[in-house]
Amino acid sequence: MSQTSQAEPKTDKSTVLSIDALGAERGLAAVVSGMAKSAQKNPDIQYIVHGPEAEMTPLIKRYPSLTGRCDLRDVSDAVSMGEKPSRALRTGKGTSMWNALETVEKGEATVAVYCGNNGDLKSISMLLLSKPPGVDRPAIAVLWPSRNAAGYNVVLDVGADIRADAQDLLKYAIMGAAYARNGLELTRPRVGLLNVGTEDHKGRAELREAAQMIEAAAPNSDFEYVGFVEGSDISGTKVDIIVTDGFAGNIALKTAEGTAALVRDLLQDAFRHTPFSRLGALFAYTSLRRLSKRIDPRRVNGGVFLGLNGTVVKSHGSADGTGISAAIKLAFILAQNGFSEKLAARVASQGTAVQTGPNKEEQEAS
Repeated sequence: MSQTSQAEPKTDKSTVLSIDALGAERGLAAVVSGMAKSAQKNPDIQYIVHGPEAEMTPLIKRYPSLTGRCDLRDVSDAVSMGEKPSRALRTGKGTSMWNALETVEKGEATVAVYCGNNGDLKSISMLLLSKPPGVDRPAIAVLWPSRNAAGYNVVLDVGADIRADAQDLLKYAIMGAAYARNGLELTRPRVGLLNVGTEDHKGRAELREAAQMIEAAAPNSDFEYVGFVEGSDISGTKVDIIVTDGFAGNIALKTAEGTAALVRDLLQDAFRHTPFSRLGALFAYTSLRRLSKRIDPRRVNGGVFLGLNGTVVKSHGSADGTGISAAIKLAFILAQNGFSEKLAARVASQGTAVQTGPNKEEQEAS
């Protein structure tokens, strides 16, 4: 594998991000565009880029903001979107995903950014970066537009693993609170557990067990537990963090993305319907543009894999340059805050003290 170094020596403030350029559905141009947007806004970003050198070099040269800031690692193999995780583990070595994660493992980069398959990324990330003590299942956390003062809520898990028992949900709450403190600068975030109702007797046995465990862990974990929440609270002001399993979380995320696209299309159709409505659109242009940005999922693109010995940001596979830039911005913020180290310390500090709720057998017997 050849390597072309275009990067200048790092300054004390520079942060190196590892970018898998081959995973995006929109191709290399979208990835490079996103890198350039972020580099233009922040002079402290440096990149290690994994992709085909012959194709990447002319794309990078188009953007002055990337001059001297990209260490290009030549690789032409990628893990395909349809690849089964078991096969990806056997054949993934030497691919752009593997190499991007390996630079984080070796300490060359602080955060890896990837666009592509969740299952493959989870499998290879767990192999290369492993899990810190106390974490059984990693989770993907996303920022969700909300009416809170910060403008977003944290929702996890949204697809890393469709299974989650009470212990997993407890760890999600702890990791989500740590993410909110670093990503949203909330001193004492509020945590809610997603359920079919807010009453204590609602939901499955593991949800009721998790509720007791999260409530008991809250005082020593610097977050406030507000109890069960419903789907309508995900974008509301009642909580800052919504904890759920990957099955429900992924369905909610995809539903919200589809709804945002529908609202945008319906507004466009409504304002094009008559000459008067088109005139009205001109008067409302500034407000409509602000609304469009507010509900644009590209601007909050980037889910963070929590529960690894290293930070990985998962961009939406179909993201364009704007979306990839948002994922890179998130990766940069977390890297600057030393998020991975803080998260590992927070989870480890819980130890066995979090095992305060009744076990499944006791709950079922009652």
